[in-house]
Amino acid sequence: MSEPVSTFQNPAGVWSAAVYDVLKAGNVRLMSFVPDGGHRGLIEQGQLDPEMQAITLSTEEEGIALSAGAWVGGQRSVLLMQSSGVGNCINMLSLLKTCQIPLLMLVTMRGEWAEFNPWQVPMGQATPKVLEAMGVLVQRSDDPATLAGDVDAALRLAYSTYSPVAVLLSQKLLGAKAFGGKK
Repeated sequence: MSEPVSTFQNPAGVWSAAVYDVLKAGNVRLMSFVPDGGHRGLIEQGQLDPEMQAITLSTEEEGIALSAGAWVGGQRSVLLMQSSGVGNCINMLSLLKTCQIPLLMLVTMRGEWAEFNPWQVPMGQATPKVLEAMGVLVQRSDDPATLAGDVDAALRLAYSTYSPVAVLLSQKLLGAKAFGGKK
């Protein structure tokens, strides 16, 4: 029996507070993002926190450069993006590996479980391999009960080994978006 398809209702409220606490405990003070419904809970917390610089980007690759500059200036950061934005970062990701700059990326996945939009499928399916090809260590989280621990482990890995690390937040974790009528 297949699992029911949930509609996207920003279930991030269930886990975003715990993940935000992990980021703060890990001394992350810069959060950059292209607005995304899957990250809404984290973004809102970052914008309300006077100790967090929450910066809206026009493209995801700006977040790589911003995070690299923050690291050189002694600050830890997190980059929030959707899998469709990973393709915008390919060239800039080489900076992180070559210069041994740590970065934690939280990537909300599209193009997988219960996806309604065929345009999201190619990049969603390619995201893990694209990140790995660019030297990013890739982890995946499917369970809200373990997500905070997964993010904590990824944060420690990134900053202990001076590596870029991406945690892929599965569409099953987030809930599938549903628009329009059924075909």
